[in-house]
Amino acid sequence: MMELAERPARTDAVLFSDRAVKTFLEAASAEYSFITEGEPRPCFAVLLGRSAGSEAVVSEVAFGRNARLTDPSAREEFSSTIVPRFGTAYENPVRAWWLDPADLLTITRKADACGLDVLGSIHLHPDWHRLGPECERDRPLSDSPTPMDEHMFRNSGWPVNVVCYLERRHGGLYYSLAAWDAECLRLPLRMNHS
Repeated sequence: MMELAERPARTDAVLFSDRAVKTFLEAASAEYSFITEGEPRPCFAVLLGRSAGSEAVVSEVAFGRNARLTDPSAREEFSSTIVPRFGTAYENPVRAWWLDPADLLTITRKADACGLDVLGSIHLHPDWHRLGPECERDRPLSDSPTPMDEHMFRNSGWPVNVVCYLERRHGGLYYSLAAWDAECLRLPLRMNHS
């Protein structure tokens, strides 16, 4: 069983490898291309890397399945807690992500075998206020966490949570990234260029 790495009380900065950003953006862009007014198409990954003092160094991302459709405890959590607290938009089973526990275990074991730690998560916020139904027009998304994200960040306890905002403008896809800790405080995020 993997032992959790000693982590500082506070992560001072997130250093994100160019390769990890590219890997996530490729997957997020693919999902984005299939978004329709009725289907938000989420994209979620686990951040892998090492803690170096008070910095989290993200070197890779790993993807797992969304268990919202298959896991009874995920369905129960959404129907009893998430939907009453955050609104009926979360009745849509592709609106938010619940990482399959078996996939998280596999990801954790593979990371451990490679000498990496699970540092947190990254997920997609598309410009849903432009692509989604009319009722979403007044709730723009960005690279900031939604109230639902804040709930998940606090409950996961992961020290790094990255939101990737993706939008189409002038014929191209543009993105921004922001990092947040488990208490939903913004973390400095730096990307390397190799």
